[in-house]
Amino acid sequence: MSKALKNRIYLEPEENPTKWYNIVADLPTPMAPPLHPATLQPLQKSDLAAIFAEELIDQEVSQERFIDIPEELQELYRIWRATPLCRARNLEKALGTPAKIYFKYEGDSPTGSHKLNTALPQVYYNHKQGITRITTETGAGQWACALTAACNMFGIECMVYMVSISYHTKIYRRSFVKLYGGEIVASPSNLTEAGRAILAEDPDCSGSLGIAISEAIEDAVTSKNTRYCLGSVLNQVSLHQSVIGLEAIKQLEKIDEYPDIIIGCAGGGSNFAGISFPFFPDKMAGKDIRMIAVEPMACPSMTRGKFAYDFCDTAKLTPLMKMYTLGHDFIPSGIHAGGLRYHALSPILSHLVHEGLVEAKAYGQSDCFDAAALFARTEFIIPAPESSHAIKAVIDEALAAKEAGEEKTILFCLSGHGLYDMAAYDKYNQGDIEDVVITEEELAESFAKLPKVE
Repeated sequence: MSKALKNRIYLEPEENPTKWYNIVADLPTPMAPPLHPATLQPLQKSDLAAIFAEELIDQEVSQERFIDIPEELQELYRIWRATPLCRARNLEKALGTPAKIYFKYEGDSPTGSHKLNTALPQVYYNHKQGITRITTETGAGQWACALTAACNMFGIECMVYMVSISYHTKIYRRSFVKLYGGEIVASPSNLTEAGRAILAEDPDCSGSLGIAISEAIEDAVTSKNTRYCLGSVLNQVSLHQSVIGLEAIKQLEKIDEYPDIIIGCAGGGSNFAGISFPFFPDKMAGKDIRMIAVEPMACPSMTRGKFAYDFCDTAKLTPLMKMYTLGHDFIPSGIHAGGLRYHALSPILSHLVHEGLVEAKAYGQSDCFDAAALFARTEFIIPAPESSHAIKAVIDEALAAKEAGEEKTILFCLSGHGLYDMAAYDKYNQGDIEDVVITEEELAESFAKLPKVE
């Protein structure tokens, strides 16, 4: 079979990345610094020592273009990496488009999503420091699965605060966490002051990632030999996820292809960062590449939020970050793409959107499930609801290429499979998927609570 007809392109183990790519080194303009929540002065590394492992703090503030992947982590990555680069030929045929559609399939990960790419390094560096317990939050549960599996590998306890609406609907990810020895509770919970305060005001609160982050950080800073890990948003996470795009570059080279358009879903931003950031130096060198980040209409931080300093959590325990935000008190509706229910966006990705280097789109979940269904029926992979947002944008771009008669090459990240999300697909099959529209009044009320930072 010729290379041109292959549906999956792999790398040999010796071709896997040995360094992570750090986009901070190539930003055309510097990002606004994070601020201390009490003093509103630029954050110092020492301010983060009670929350993160020391080497992760170094990565968070690093200006180096490439950072070595330790050999021990390279060996662990080789358990499943490189993930395949796939040609969506059947989807192309169904759309009748001249566009070529490729996707990186992160559902090949042992935990079913891209989250293990950063879970392993974060746990590894905590283990090196002698940390024995880690706390975290999770939305849909992909991050919880990845982190508990990584903690199990290194013999570290893991405590997960899972957004309540997902805790009660995505039960198999709860089972996964427990199978690997993790402890998991619905957030808001009665275990922390932050959780108890929310429940006192609203006993039926569906939760949010902002609330769960507050609980996990409070737990970390008040518990012995414990640190906190975050699955998205941070610079260190974008760094670790760069293995996705670095692999894709090599895989595309094998078939003499290069993307005109790169697409990823965006909640916190790690999935989009992973597939797109390694292509950024080419874009800055003049390569004509469109990069499109896609979010849900129910949580539209990029498309309807404010680019402003805000807290990453509801209880205001975190540093203030300059980012697109709907407000730290904003609680999104319980859409099925639980991993995209975050009130803000990664500061790096926010910066790129604000500078006009990345496009932002938002879709309702009914359109996204329609796109996911078409993809499943043509490509034989049931996508995670989060990834369905990227698929919807891919379909739109492929149809636009058809209308224009242009042979575009489209690359996107299928960040995980949807086999633990069949309850959502059951609702879709029953015609019970609702679109959520955020009113201007709701946004105005939330924006009014943004911190006042000059």
